[in-house]
Amino acid sequence: MTSGNDAGTGRRGDPIRYGLEGGAMSYDLIIIGGGAAGLTAGIYAGRARAKTLLIEKMTPGGQAASTEAIENYPGFPEMISGMDLMERMSKQAERFGLETVIDRVESLRLKVEREIVVKTQSKEYEALSVIIAAGGEPRPLGIPGEKELRGKGVSYCATCDGPFFRDKEIIVVGGGNTAVQEALFLTEFGKKVTLIHRRDRLRATQVLQERALSHAKIALVWNSVVTGVLGKDRVEGVRVRNRQSGEEREIPGRGLFVLTGVRPSTDFLRGFLDMDEEGYLITDAGMRTSEEGIYACGDCRRKQFRQIVIACGEGATAAMAAQHYVDKRKGTAYGNQG
Repeated sequence: MTSGNDAGTGRRGDPIRYGLEGGAMSYDLIIIGGGAAGLTAGIYAGRARAKTLLIEKMTPGGQAASTEAIENYPGFPEMISGMDLMERMSKQAERFGLETVIDRVESLRLKVEREIVVKTQSKEYEALSVIIAAGGEPRPLGIPGEKELRGKGVSYCATCDGPFFRDKEIIVVGGGNTAVQEALFLTEFGKKVTLIHRRDRLRATQVLQERALSHAKIALVWNSVVTGVLGKDRVEGVRVRNRQSGEEREIPGRGLFVLTGVRPSTDFLRGFLDMDEEGYLITDAGMRTSEEGIYACGDCRRKQFRQIVIACGEGATAAMAAQHYVDKRKGTAYGNQG
């Protein structure tokens, strides 16, 4: 997603694109997270000429960057890969002057003057406003063998690891858009793909369902949950239980792709911002959180639907709301005198 340049090397805590001058660590706006929501917020903040820093724990792009094909993003009728789309967003944000560092945010705190201190693993930054666009992480099944065999056949990213299972039997767990789309992608490598879903019909959009149900390489296992991963040094299959009959059986496979959704990456905000029981941040329609000057957007926010285009809209909303807040703090909002 990023390329080497004179501004930085991409090392933890170092600027990727624009150098930080000496000890100057104060910003109008800090964006935490570099997925679709965070990058869109960066584009809008950059166009508003706000001094903005984006902090991303890995490479900008987020969950969307690991999606093989996106065919419902407006303006791309021939589909586009998630990596390509995120690369375009990243370059667009860069063009408007967004600064980016690779680091992990550990906590936020408020100063008496209401400046927000963002503490990372390597530094502290201050800002008048913050946008949380931290996204989410793959939700594990929490079953025996899963943790032990992670990286040894257990994966949460088909785009990343699919080629390792060429001509092997592959198992996918899930029934949403991501699971079905990635199962279709994995048919390019595996000789057979078994899709296991806990219900009697898929949640994916109709066009993806039709493709999966008609694909010769995909076998559907309905009303079933995976209860264990088989294998000692590598994945050799899974044990599944039918939710209706209670019958258990084993399904062979060398690759297990767990694609059952994500959990919000908000643990570092517990006790600081209001969130629901699952950890999703609670906001109003303007993306405002429970603390003044702090906004949230994207997959870390409580909402009904999780799509890239929705995350982008939320990122734009959060950036405009944050900019208005910053202008009021500075006394430069439209209509202010002096």
